[in-house]
Amino acid sequence: MPPGGRLEIANMTLKAMLENAYSIQPYQVSGGPGWLDSDHYDITARSGTDLKREDVLVRLQSLLADRFHVVLRREIKQLPIYSLVMARKDQKPGPRLIESRRGGCADPDPTNPFAVDPLKLCGNFMLGPDGLVLVSAPISRLAPLLSRLLGRTVLDQTGLAKNFDINIEWTADEFLAMQPPPRNGPERAKEPAGPSVFTVFKEQLGLAFKSGKGPVEMFVVESAEKPSQN
Repeated sequence: MPPGGRLEIANMTLKAMLENAYSIQPYQVSGGPGWLDSDHYDITARSGTDLKREDVLVRLQSLLADRFHVVLRREIKQLPIYSLVMARKDQKPGPRLIESRRGGCADPDPTNPFAVDPLKLCGNFMLGPDGLVLVSAPISRLAPLLSRLLGRTVLDQTGLAKNFDINIEWTADEFLAMQPPPRNGPERAKEPAGPSVFTVFKEQLGLAFKSGKGPVEMFVVESAEKPSQN
């Protein structure tokens, strides 16, 4: 959702809107009617003043309550999580975890958002089922991205506070919550297995995923209604 006085949502389910409004992951939403994750909606809302992202999220939460009559119940559950930690005993990063250099990226220009190559835009990131690009941003920025990729909460416990540049690839696996595109044709030969995201993070970034259990906030949709036609 872009900052400013205009909010536009295109072809999005109510569940996806809830994920955006509360900055949560798909696995944190449960309950609700059957159409919660099937019916798609377009929404356009305007405000008389420019809004920060936090303000836009609050407006979206209010809009969902008004238009969809969403009633949420929050609860804390002890669920499997990953802690992202330094993999080496000497706490040294891997060869592909590169500390950002001054002037190595460009700040975004709100008046011309497409003026800069996304791979050179400070704070930008791109995540897919088989790779990650991070441009001059802290490791903490990765936590919600990895949570979506792996389907469980990831906590940044690396202790790294500086900004880093990351450009890595791994072999997409069927266990990932963020699934790769389906292969074309059932008779396609099986490709050689490559390194997993866990292996790449450990060997190339010097970071490891420590499995455990921890508190995860869940959003239970107790009720919701389809909006009336305007």
